[in-house]
Amino acid sequence: MSVSGVLREARELLEEAGLHGAFLVRNLDTGDEIGLDADVPYPAASLVKVPLALAVLERVARGELDLATAVDIAPGPITTGTTGLSRFRHPARIALDDLLYLSIAISDGVAADALFNLTPPAAVAAELRRLRIEGIAVRHRISDLTDTPAERLRPDEAHLAHALAISAATSGNGHPVAQLDVARANAGSARAFVDLLHAVWRPTAIDGATAARVRDLMADNVLRQRLAPDFTSDASRWSSKTGTLLHLRHEVGVVDHADGQSYAVAALTASRVPAVAQPGSEATMAHVARVLHGYLRTGAPPWWG
Repeated sequence: MSVSGVLREARELLEEAGLHGAFLVRNLDTGDEIGLDADVPYPAASLVKVPLALAVLERVARGELDLATAVDIAPGPITTGTTGLSRFRHPARIALDDLLYLSIAISDGVAADALFNLTPPAAVAAELRRLRIEGIAVRHRISDLTDTPAERLRPDEAHLAHALAISAATSGNGHPVAQLDVARANAGSARAFVDLLHAVWRPTAIDGATAARVRDLMADNVLRQRLAPDFTSDASRWSSKTGTLLHLRHEVGVVDHADGQSYAVAALTASRVPAVAQPGSEATMAHVARVLHGYLRTGAPPWWG
């Protein structure tokens, strides 16, 4: 099957699942890649925590921050469905190094905002520019993601927020909900996130210790319901970060094979189905990503099954 045939079938699978999406898979040593709408920007949701971690660790490498520095975290309103520090009922003191772990491994938004307090969005964006990583816009803190229509509705009305998110988008990726508008939200394309992963896994401008720590943090990711089932095996290591907001479901990561080959994978998707739980959609996005990876790695026609 030709590349065009693979991509055509990928689009058909996504359409059947009620998804549209942007995908890119790249061999990190040869630069060969295969993608689908890879340059279309999407709101980044929690994917922004990866460039945040990168920026914090680059400041550590320059001696501007100390990983052992303790940060006081005050308890706030407990939000249903969240994890980590947002569920804490008592004050806590946590080292900067451990906040990085919580932010990436369990996608802890309170931990990420504690990091943003030290390295604000504008500083993260400036760090990306310094490292010549283009195409990722960092504009706001994670707490801004909790100010959407979903937070104003009862749990049994959550589908209404998803319906608004789906129906109100414009053809130019604009949206009345700021966090879903690529001109106002944290945003990036599949290519931009693959470029970021490429820079971390094959560092040149990035400090070596920074790159190694980001790789380890992503390997420790415990949210493994999306792409991990299709990329984890005894002969490979899957390191990734997920991003979820209303109808958006993303994951970006790297699969390191035992034979030494490494492939960066970015899957950014938006659902047209107004539902909170969509395991079928997540299975489809993983399947599409795996087939694109398999085609690039072996050159053999994929089994779509």
